[in-house]
Formats: sequence, structure tokens, C-alpha cells
Amino acid sequence: MTNEAPAAQTASAMTLQNYRFPAHRLLRQQSDPDRVPLVLVACGSFSPITYLHLRMFEMANDYCRINTKYEVVGGYLSPVSDAYKKAGLAESCHRVRMCDLAAEDTSSWLMVDPWEALQPDYMPTAKVLDHFEYEINQVLNGILSADGESRRPVKIMLLAGADLIGTMSTPGVWAEKDLDHILGGFGAMIVERSGTDMDEALANLKQWEDSIHVITQMIENNISSTKIRLFLRRDMSVQYLIPATVIQYIDQHGLYTDDGDAKSKDKDKQHAAN
Repeated sequence: MTNEAPAAQTASAMTLQNYRFPAHRLLRQQSDPDRVPLVLVACGSFSPITYLHLRMFEMANDYCRINTKYEVVGGYLSPVSDAYKKAGLAESCHRVRMCDLAAEDTSSWLMVDPWEALQPDYMPTAKVLDHFEYEINQVLNGILSADGESRRPVKIMLLAGADLIGTMSTPGVWAEKDLDHILGGFGAMIVERSGTDMDEALANLKQWEDSIHVITQMIENNISSTKIRLFLRRDMSVQYLIPATVIQYIDQHGLYTDDGDAKSKDKDKQHAAN
């Protein structure tokens, strides 16, 4: 992708006080005037980030190019805050840094937005997507049209695995207003994974079916952060399952060595490294 903004500070170096929306890889101008500019946002724990998380963006980009009217102009990883309180959740400073390393090491267009991770309270997905809508379409005023003569609003869309759509289709798990805001207002691209009955899940979300795009994995990949943590606790290799720079970071900071929340062996060393 081209027409990028100048490089910005890394996401892991930001705090709530010095936060700036990362847009250094966001395309500033469309290349195809007949398509709708689209930004993909993946929210999740990323504890740790895996090649499947990264691969989802590539699959979605291909899907958009081949099957839709969208032109992908950017992609963001948005790690959850520590307030999520999920088992195996490393501290947000670590998770954001690992996402930073993965995006910089493996991709030319993915970015990490630490805004959600920096929040002291859990931030619902609907509000996270509102944040991207505000930063991209209000603060940045969208992107330049292909002919350079006008500004165009960018469509923001959630990118997620099939397990998320499974929870969305389960009564009582998500508030109806949030589902309507996310699926009706933004839409979602869902990557199929084994173990989730997509037909059943989509049947319960019928009213938003036009806003849900299901992406079939041509080469099945079932890597999960849970399995990575299990391998690490058992002192087993995770080489070629997650980026090498992430493996090095995990080793350096002693993450995922027990069943509790991942802790750094040396917080001072971690802060110095960032």
C-alpha cells in the first residue's frame, strides 16, 4: 500500500496522556474510484498475537478485493484493556508491544491502536468502533478520493473469528443495542473456524445478514492464543506459530510460564525496553 503518512511513535510507547491515533500506514488516497474505502478493526486479547490473527487481515483483504465493492485502506489491531480480566491475559503493555512487533515485522499495512488497551475500564466493542469512526472520519476527515478532488468517508468494519459471531448469536450475551450498533452500523467480516456452526449462528442474526461477510479459510488454520500459552507452559516450541520477534519478547520477559496471568520477570527491564 502507498500514500502513507509519516512514521509515528510506536503504540507501546503511548500513554493516555500522550496518545495520538496511529495513522502512519493508513492510505491517504484511494486508488479505485468505484470502490468504498474500508478500514478493518480486529479487537481481542492478543495474548499473545498469532499468525492467524495476522492472516485474518490478509484473508479479509483478498475477500474484499474479489467479492465486494470495498477497497481496504488500513487495518488495525486493538488489544483489550487489563480490565477485561480474562485468564491468561498478559498486562496490556506487553500485549500492545507484541502486537507492535508482529505488525512491524510481518506487515506493510497493519497498525496497532493502543487506545482501548490504555483505558482503565473495559471498553465495549461498539465504543471501540465509534473511536475509529471519530478518529478517521472526523479528525482526519476521511481520505482523499482517487481523483484528488474531494474527501471520502471511510467505512469502519469489525474483523473477527467465528467464535465471536457464535457469542453474538447466543441470547443474553450481547445487548441488542450493541449488536445493532456493531452489525447494523458498522458490519463485520467473520473468518470461519472449526468448531463453530456458522449456519446456526447466522440464523440467529438474520436481521443483520447483509452486514455480515463470512470468509472461508482456503487453508485451515486453527492456531489460538490459548494453545500457544499451553505450549509455553509445557516448555514446548512455538516457532513458526507466532512471529519470531514475539517469541523473543516472550522469552525476554518471562511471559506465560504459569497458569496465572502472565507477569514480567522484571518490570523495570520491560519499561526500559519500550
